[in-house]
Amino acid sequence: MSDELADNLRKYRRAKGLSQEQLAHRAGLSVGPVRRIEQGDDGVRMETLHVLARALGVKTSDLMAAGAPEPVKLDDPNGQNLRELRIALSPAVSLADTVAPTGDEPDLRNLQRMTLDSAVLYYGDRYASVAADLPNLIRAANDAVTYYGSGDEHSEALVIRSQALRLASQYLTQIRQYDLAYGAAREAIADARAAGNQLAAASGVGGMCWTLIRTERFDEAEDIAISTMDLVEPKIMGATPDQYATWGGLAMEAAAAAVRNNRPKEAKALRKAAGTAAKAIGKTHKNILCHWSMFGPVTASMKELEDYMIGGDARSVVRKSQTEPYLQEKTWKQLGGPSTNDGNRYHLDLARAQVRSGDPTAAMEELSRLAGLAPEWFRHQASAAVTFEEIVKKRRTLTTEMREVGSRLGVLA
Repeated sequence: MSDELADNLRKYRRAKGLSQEQLAHRAGLSVGPVRRIEQGDDGVRMETLHVLARALGVKTSDLMAAGAPEPVKLDDPNGQNLRELRIALSPAVSLADTVAPTGDEPDLRNLQRMTLDSAVLYYGDRYASVAADLPNLIRAANDAVTYYGSGDEHSEALVIRSQALRLASQYLTQIRQYDLAYGAAREAIADARAAGNQLAAASGVGGMCWTLIRTERFDEAEDIAISTMDLVEPKIMGATPDQYATWGGLAMEAAAAAVRNNRPKEAKALRKAAGTAAKAIGKTHKNILCHWSMFGPVTASMKELEDYMIGGDARSVVRKSQTEPYLQEKTWKQLGGPSTNDGNRYHLDLARAQVRSGDPTAAMEELSRLAGLAPEWFRHQASAAVTFEEIVKKRRTLTTEMREVGSRLGVLA
């Protein structure tokens, strides 16, 4: 991507009549990153592109371009660790006739229970157990869909397989296996649509949006979230919490894509829509098989803080974390708290805001707490590593606790 990125940045900078120094000043950066990018440096962070896009008044995606891929490590451990899951998600195909279903009739109720159990493990930071269970869960769901060739049981089996695939997509996105995650999300949406379950399909779109955002496909994520919102918009009267939560969740995904793509006006409107849906529910709504999260006023407020962080306003993140009613734990006792993942992500954003607003000690306390609370989730968070590196730059020596956290993140040997 480096040569095309360099050309794009140079083109937009010159179109604005800016020197490298002037662009850096407008973006709040030193001139070094601008020079390195225009010289073809491969080490640019996405966050730096966000800042430069804002300074130039263009979408982040306008700066990005495809380029030659970097070599893949020959000894990538995930090639073996995910072998069984990869086989289950993408089985080999031949020209032979499909084998007719054999064996006992599937127990759909038990299969649904297995899917829920795996979801609970995922949100409980039990990634090793999730990885071990998913291949068998997906194979069992495939068998059920094949066994019931038509009728209500077939539709039910399709929805269960959609839920299992959605869980696989969430897990794979979390551990940065994006191509596999995208394939699982696509099949999850297809199954839900084939079963005629619009909310499950819309929830699957929300999951795909997350994968697209994580791979910097901001335009597509915003587009599919908004188009799906139009299809499942709740009626003014008589809408269920599931309908509000699905629609509001899509609004949050669209907003997340828009703000990362330097579209703050659109992001603000979408956050407002999510807040409206959250207020209509009134408190945290939980249905992890349908939404794979919890949704309500607390979640909507937490997600809104991401926009301030991406916009470079760290002080507002810290201030709102102390003053916004929905972000106080005493409020959670009345309205219900966030999901484990959403809560952890919020505290990770808070840590980053704290170090950038001059409080590295508080930031380190947040990282240490998260490392102990959700170690499997924590070690896959790239932003945690960035935050840790920023803390280290402000310290002359590292404590034993800091070294342990850095080692867990793969930042320190």
